[in-house]
Amino acid sequence: MILLKRKRVLVPLVIVLMLIAAFAQKIAKDKETITGYLHGKTLDETSGIAASTDHPGIYYIHNDSGDTSRFFAITPKGELKATVYYKGEASERLGVRDVEDIAVGPGPVKDKSYVYLGDIGDNKAVRKHLTIYRIEEPSIVGPDSIKHINAAPLYVKYPDGAKDAETLMVDPIEQLLYIVSKRKNSVFVYTTPLDFKANDTVTLTKRSTLHFSGIPPFKWITAGDISKDGSQILLRNYTSVYYWKRTANMPVWEVMTQKPVKLFYKKEKQGEAIGFTPDGKGYYTLSEGIGEPIYYYHLQ
Repeated sequence: MILLKRKRVLVPLVIVLMLIAAFAQKIAKDKETITGYLHGKTLDETSGIAASTDHPGIYYIHNDSGDTSRFFAITPKGELKATVYYKGEASERLGVRDVEDIAVGPGPVKDKSYVYLGDIGDNKAVRKHLTIYRIEEPSIVGPDSIKHINAAPLYVKYPDGAKDAETLMVDPIEQLLYIVSKRKNSVFVYTTPLDFKANDTVTLTKRSTLHFSGIPPFKWITAGDISKDGSQILLRNYTSVYYWKRTANMPVWEVMTQKPVKLFYKKEKQGEAIGFTPDGKGYYTLSEGIGEPIYYYHLQ
């Protein structure tokens, strides 16, 4: 009799627990959506993603070390729409050494949009200068068109010695370029004005120091983005995504010294790219590797 009563209690309890687990799993799955996959062997070491301003539904991505001076226009499904080539440095065998991030934002001509590519990777911290390329957003005539376009290089130096970095961001409010270093227990935030002339050389301004919990190398910062209206900020590493909401036109570097919100993140093979949607209501992440999924996360 007692055994029968226990069964009557346990069976409903097990069912309830199973329903709770299934619901929790559904919630977790609902937080990310695979919109597509990278197509082809060319897109094998994706390190950055940024939404086009001029072309709805287009995102720019690029490979890091080992690729030439080029980037790609894709859809969220992973369809390649254009390959854009630009002239890099003659001293570099491939034109660039290690392009680690990409951003889209304003530039020298009002109402025009520009792509910024950061050749800022420096694993051994030995480079005398880094290069940021500014390129006017190209026309997209697809599918899979090839473009050759001019780039305006900006040579930048750190005020406190060479270091590795994989994060380049554009703040449209204060008209600043941001670089966030990658390694060490703490990372450093640097800025330089968006208003530069081709072939200028500048020393970055050190703004703040950030610390994230975790174990190296998983805690190292691999990408970031600022929304097109300048109100939101993302940084990521291999295991986490961090989010800040900007208030009262506070500088981005100061906002990031505050405690971030740690967002849900579906662990990727080697996640090194993150970028807001144009409306700022969500963002995409990408990993290095052939045929990797493109993840979308909804924010609002």
